[in-house]
Amino acid sequence: MVTILVGGQWGDEGKGKIIDLLSENASMVIRSQGGNNAGHTVVNAGQEFRFHLIPSGISDRAHLIMPWHPILDKLEEEQRGDDRLGTTWRGIGPAYADKIRRIGFRAGDLLKPRFLEKKLGFVLSKIKNPILQELYHVAPLDPQAVLAEYTAYGERLGPHIKDIFPIVQDALARRDRVLLEGAQGSMLDLDFGTYPYVTSSSPTAGGALTGSGIPPTAVDLTMGVFKAYTTRVGYGPMPTELTDALGEQIREIGVEYGTTTGRPRRVGWFDAVVARYSVALNGIGSIALTKLDVLGEFDPIRICTGYLNKGELVSFPMSNISHLKHSEPVYETLSGWRSSIADVRRPEDLPKAARRYIDRLGELSGAPIDIVSVGPSRDQTIWMQGGPENLAVRQQQEGRARQR
Repeated sequence: MVTILVGGQWGDEGKGKIIDLLSENASMVIRSQGGNNAGHTVVNAGQEFRFHLIPSGISDRAHLIMPWHPILDKLEEEQRGDDRLGTTWRGIGPAYADKIRRIGFRAGDLLKPRFLEKKLGFVLSKIKNPILQELYHVAPLDPQAVLAEYTAYGERLGPHIKDIFPIVQDALARRDRVLLEGAQGSMLDLDFGTYPYVTSSSPTAGGALTGSGIPPTAVDLTMGVFKAYTTRVGYGPMPTELTDALGEQIREIGVEYGTTTGRPRRVGWFDAVVARYSVALNGIGSIALTKLDVLGEFDPIRICTGYLNKGELVSFPMSNISHLKHSEPVYETLSGWRSSIADVRRPEDLPKAARRYIDRLGELSGAPIDIVSVGPSRDQTIWMQGGPENLAVRQQQEGRARQR
């Protein structure tokens, strides 16, 4: 059985916890896109783990961050001035750009020193060093030093670099439980997000298929992870953003700072326009709602149900970010529950106002909410539809129905 897990907002939805939760019963977890700026915070058995890069087998098709990528990332951002994108300077965008330009380096290249040397001689000497020297007036990189560094990586990582396509296909044939782990969120998708304030890959269900080599017909369920409110980092439109003391209070209670970067996240009310869009875009059939416990102190609580743009009610985010930036959110107000729900484990034990909020988010988003997280640890989880077994049964039924 294949499950795709996607972020439904602008990333940082708490996917790390849900991946940890679902991977307990998975035979294989595939990270299908993204780069080395992603971080996961997982709390298990009373211990907190802050993951940045998790050791794993490596596909020989995976593209590499080369020494010039972080340098160019920083230089290009500085050139943008006030129009900067807010990248993490990790070199991910330039690496994806080289992938598209067909001058990227892949993990499999590390196993071929002579090929690596020849390719470095062309890409670094003929393309990258001239850009560094003539455009940005910075020192060039030494091809021999880069070759020595990356040859050493190849020697160390060689046993872990494989062609994963037959391995994945064998797992599909056995009907193993395969979990596709996405980074970032749907509103940062290169095509369908708030371009140009997006990531460099496709963190949607479609991107998960491209990145894993799994066909659409093999997918049983796409699960979307949504935070009970909205956050985003970097620049770009965010219609429900709270720039006042209330937003700051939610940020502090929710500890809304990047695991890897430490950057403070922008905070706002739940945007059901974005959620509705993500559900439709990804074919989300199940929702995991995270950080509901953060809202325990707030009353009332607001949900954005639509945007007003030039007097017209809009039901989906517009592709024109100028229109999106100047849209006015239309809010629905619900009562808060003003109590801690961190110790709740059953749906029936939730305060009525909290249950009403969950139900309303599901209605507005267009998909059932199966998992509700009320704290960072694995056990602080409420299964709304009867537990993981029921979700697995429904997953099988929906998968068979699609295949028919």
